[in-house]
Amino acid sequence: MINKKGCGFDVVSGGELRRALHVGADPKKIIFSGVGKSYEEILLGVQNNILSFNIESEAEVYRIEEIASSQNKIVDVGIRFNPEVDSGGHEYIKTGRKGDKFGISSNDSILEIADYIYQSKNLNLVGLACHIGSQILDLESYRLTAKNIKELSINIKKIGHKLNFLDLGGGLGIPYENDKTPSPEELISIIEEELIDIDEMIVLEPGRSISGNAGILLTTVEYIKDNFLIADAAMNDLLRPALYKAKHDVWNLKETKTIDQIWTIVGPVCESSDVIAKEHRINADEGDVLAIKTAGAYGFVMSSNYNSRMRPAEVLVDDETFNIIRSRESFDDLIKNEMNLND
Repeated sequence: MINKKGCGFDVVSGGELRRALHVGADPKKIIFSGVGKSYEEILLGVQNNILSFNIESEAEVYRIEEIASSQNKIVDVGIRFNPEVDSGGHEYIKTGRKGDKFGISSNDSILEIADYIYQSKNLNLVGLACHIGSQILDLESYRLTAKNIKELSINIKKIGHKLNFLDLGGGLGIPYENDKTPSPEELISIIEEELIDIDEMIVLEPGRSISGNAGILLTTVEYIKDNFLIADAAMNDLLRPALYKAKHDVWNLKETKTIDQIWTIVGPVCESSDVIAKEHRINADEGDVLAIKTAGAYGFVMSSNYNSRMRPAEVLVDDETFNIIRSRESFDDLIKNEMNLND
């Protein structure tokens, strides 16, 4: 669906690249990011003539150049830099600071890499990229990022490069639980103000702002104990609350006569961190079905089989029609790749 709307794809693994190609994505709308691209992953991107690789280290430059030479190709690359902008929600999803593992922090190193690419017979510098974090609610962070990428692009062009695009990344926040979030229109307005006089194409990565609110996780209340609602969904199904201390709004799908109470909603996994929502006001009885909202981003993709739990089905709903797009896992699915179990 996203592909049919004309969107491109920012991928960070060979598996994501294969998925994008599998659904018919235009390779010239695919950018390959990530700090640890393997030889095989780069080769796959080169062979499929993707739009660009976002280079995130000096060593990666030489690896891509080696593979491009072996394939007798000129490969388009961008340089991901860190604009030293501290933004985003939890510490784990801030990605644009000088000390983060992503991108290249030194402007001098960036200019040296750009010059090396300019001299290379097998590499072609086409863009600059950055990504300052995720779940960003303060648009002034984007304004500062836009200023930084513009300044760096001017310096790169001074040494002889022409750039095709500037990629400002993503991270626009969405409402999880009473969050006040800026709109895409407000974001674009700020970027236009800062980059109105540039010639390069502007690339944005909307990410969770497209998919986050499109998904919910349904779970049934199995037991009530003290102030706990014990549900059949767990941290293996939705990891965000345990990993990021993220807060998701939870609704009861059933109208009940019970009075709203303050509950801690937990799952059955044997970890104290297996908490879906702490001190959440809701009315609920055993057997009620709860809807955990805003689970469309970093939901199923981060799920696991921890505690040998089978993952649920995924259902695509369109108005009054629905289709199962991923079947519920069975025990056979759980053990299908295991070998010599009886030895």
